Amino acid sequence: MKKMNVRKFFLMLADAIIVALTALVSNMLLSWYGVATKQNTIGIALQPIRVVMVIGMSVLFCFFFLYVLGAYNKAWRDIRAKDIAFCALAVFLGLGTAYLFANFMSKPPTVEFMALNTVLSVGAIVLFRIILRSTVLSLMRAGSEERNEELDRTLIVGAGQAARMILQEINNAHNDPNNPANVIFPVCLVDDDPSKYHTKVMGIDVVGQTKDIPLICRQYNIELVIFAIPSCSEEQRKRIMGYCSESGCRIKTVPYLSQLFEDDDSHQILSQVKDIKIEDLLGRPPITFNKKKIRDFIYGKVCMVTGGGGSIGSELVRQIAKYHPEQIIIVDIYENNAYDIQQELYIDYGDELNLVTLIASVRDYDKMDRIFDEYRPQVVFHAAAHKHVPLMEVSPTEAVKNNIFGTLNMVNLAEKYEVEKFVMISTDKAVNPTNVMGATKRCCEMIVQLKSQQGGKTEYVTTRFGNVLGSNGSVIPLFRRQIEAGRPVTVTHPDIIRYFMTIPEAVSLVLEAGAIAKGGEIFVLDMGDPVKITTLAENLIRMYGKVPYRDVEIKFTGLRPGEKLYEELLMDEEGLQKTDNKKIFIGNQLDIDADELNQELDELHEIVETNDNDATVRKLEAMVDTFHHNAN
Repeated sequence: MKKMNVRKFFLMLADAIIVALTALVSNMLLSWYGVATKQNTIGIALQPIRVVMVIGMSVLFCFFFLYVLGAYNKAWRDIRAKDIAFCALAVFLGLGTAYLFANFMSKPPTVEFMALNTVLSVGAIVLFRIILRSTVLSLMRAGSEERNEELDRTLIVGAGQAARMILQEINNAHNDPNNPANVIFPVCLVDDDPSKYHTKVMGIDVVGQTKDIPLICRQYNIELVIFAIPSCSEEQRKRIMGYCSESGCRIKTVPYLSQLFEDDDSHQILSQVKDIKIEDLLGRPPITFNKKKIRDFIYGKVCMVTGGGGSIGSELVRQIAKYHPEQIIIVDIYENNAYDIQQELYIDYGDELNLVTLIASVRDYDKMDRIFDEYRPQVVFHAAAHKHVPLMEVSPTEAVKNNIFGTLNMVNLAEKYEVEKFVMISTDKAVNPTNVMGATKRCCEMIVQLKSQQGGKTEYVTTRFGNVLGSNGSVIPLFRRQIEAGRPVTVTHPDIIRYFMTIPEAVSLVLEAGAIAKGGEIFVLDMGDPVKITTLAENLIRMYGKVPYRDVEIKFTGLRPGEKLYEELLMDEEGLQKTDNKKIFIGNQLDIDADELNQELDELHEIVETNDNDATVRKLEAMVDTFHHNAN
């Protein structure tokens, strides 16, 4: 408001001086050239009192019409040709009215004076505004160029409502140093709508289509790309994200339309713009789950999470905590991870969350028996397992001890203490396994299904999903370390493909599966199309602003023992059943021969106690008829 008043005062003072000076100059010019006057009228320098009176009326009436026509309402940089024309009209009307009143004076001004003064006043007012606007814009550009050296030259993808909201927020951010928009310098936009090409959005040019993004980024020295099409389809998003990643620029993205947070201030969109994550390149929106069912499942329950410090286990604990359980029991053998999630939850919830963190191994039946006896969990999420494929190929006996017999301990204890629901975390590697880890997880699924067949008060369920982005042992952390260290990115095979999901998606699957389970099901998530690992590596390299194969080499190292080119999610004999969630399917329960499986487990236990790796693998092949070791 103060700036507005100062600006108005300056303009009004300038206008008054201009009107007064042009009247004096007109009078002087007429006197110098000896223009004849009528009846001693104004036009000769010998009548200063009448000159002052005319000047006073001219200034007064010019002020009036300039104000009425809005000459003082525009910022200097926003003055346009139309505004200047209105100023000229206002001065003309103001002087005309002043001369009309002057005619009632005993000696009115001459027509020559009136005409010359009007021409000079209108010209001077217009010229002043043109010079003022040019000067202000030049100063702004100079200051902007100096300031923009520290700002991000930005390309906005999309010229729709989201882009308008972003640009509006940028415009409103000049006086707010804490606004995230204050570091963005919008340079241009792109949009695939031909009608928007060569148009402007809030003064910013639409310079091309999305396929032109890499070229435009080079031409305009773009540093940041903001993807602002929240309503586009999955396939469009995947395609355009590919162009963005090829640019080598940093990328931020507006969430999908369904994820945008709406409040009373609909322009606050930049706070929701996030750095692009590698999962954004998967080309599908995050899968949604029924939170009400999950809340009903968790609320007021004592929940145990084995492997609670791992990437899946810790996210399980985070999400469970949101649904107000009676108590959460974290069980993990690795104290560092357990400590990390414990401290995180203490910071987030303080005393509001009843949290117990225990260091124990699921392989230790007696220890776990004491834990079950003391805390009496109602829901058990069994995430503890050895999952690293190459490591388990080297140490198959450890994989069996931890995965198979750890799971056997847990299901037996769940039955003994009448746990309401037991949810086991499995993997797509359990389907037609070619490695030890996958075979052990298939045995775990068999154990869980057998327990379900035998009845009892506990409902047993298995959740199976593919690779989890960002989890311990996944390719993304490895690729990041290699890129940041300046080393080649290693991919086992150029054609290897995998299904991917995010950690929150995986955990939400586990929770909803537990909520809707009746016992014995294997829940499988529809994760869309598989992704080539090579493509994932290339896109991640581009996200670092580098060019694949030029700045960062991709080396193909060959398939590792037990590794497949592709992975399946369901065995053929399991079939599929739909659930209320279109992205979740149920594999039919398989009939397990209890006597046969128990005998096989007893024999396997005797073998692993000898730590004979070869014999252990042979026994796994006998137990899991779909297990073909090292068959790629």
